[in-house]
Amino acid sequence: MNQPGKSEIFSISSEAQFNEVALRVFQYQAENCAVYRRFIEGLSIRPAEVKSVSETPFLPIGFFKTQQVITGIESPEIVFTSSGTTGMITSSHDVTDISWYEESFRKAFEIFYGNIKDYTVLALLPSYLEREGSSLIYMANDLIQQSQNPDSGFYLYNHNELYAQLQKQQAARKPTMLIGVTFALLDFVEKYQMNFPELIVMETGGMKGRRKEMIREELHQILCRGFGVNAIHSEYGMTELLSQAYSKGNSIFKCPPWMRIITRDTNDPLTIINDNCTGGVNIIDLANINSCSFIATQDLGKAYDDGSFEILGRFDDADIRGCNLLIA
Repeated sequence: MNQPGKSEIFSISSEAQFNEVALRVFQYQAENCAVYRRFIEGLSIRPAEVKSVSETPFLPIGFFKTQQVITGIESPEIVFTSSGTTGMITSSHDVTDISWYEESFRKAFEIFYGNIKDYTVLALLPSYLEREGSSLIYMANDLIQQSQNPDSGFYLYNHNELYAQLQKQQAARKPTMLIGVTFALLDFVEKYQMNFPELIVMETGGMKGRRKEMIREELHQILCRGFGVNAIHSEYGMTELLSQAYSKGNSIFKCPPWMRIITRDTNDPLTIINDNCTGGVNIIDLANINSCSFIATQDLGKAYDDGSFEILGRFDDADIRGCNLLIA
């Protein structure tokens, strides 16, 4: 089975096309990803007998903590790592072709927000900047560069400079996106209050142990008041993925065409459940062509008939992930 190329995966435009390509990706990875192949063999599943996406086995995300999950024989071009508290085993995503990640997040941004060159991109991601191997920093840095805007850039703890830049953006009426880790956004609005309704505030989740966890509705109310916006946008992504889903408010996420969310029974991980029911979140990310595209996460959520979804929390025994969303 040959590997489907970028032109096929990133041009998916229908459910039928997604299912056809996803099955081909499954057959390819079942043969060429050693970790996934052994997992499938352990389940006594014959890949040739899998005829629908709902029948594909999903690799538990914990394998990225203990195994090198690679499809093919290429060496990693870059390794993304998850953040975690002291003593926690972190995940590693060995990426053999970084161009897949670049095309995935660039195309997804364009789908959800339009031309990146129309924006000033400001990034308040201190905890990610302070370590190596962050896929979020890689994406934010690329978006900043792609914006070709001298005012785009990163901010660490220099909130006064960020506040001055936001005031400048508002006065000039320039489209602006502020991408921030949750605790840093909360720190900022404790010091500065704005009334900038045109600003897009995108929180990436996570308190990083810096603050007490809170429900998403409470968080978004605080941030809406602090920035003077009507809604808080969110990004749903993780180290083990090369694609992101986005929410433009109300915590309802939508996927790019090459990504899907499927929910599983919380008591029987091999059983897929119907839409509109709470279950464990399984993700199909076809951009993960060179690792594993079929991942069973430790998140709890609901998938809806229109392809949207929401995240409701995490399994009780799951580690607090550095890139996860807030509890609900």
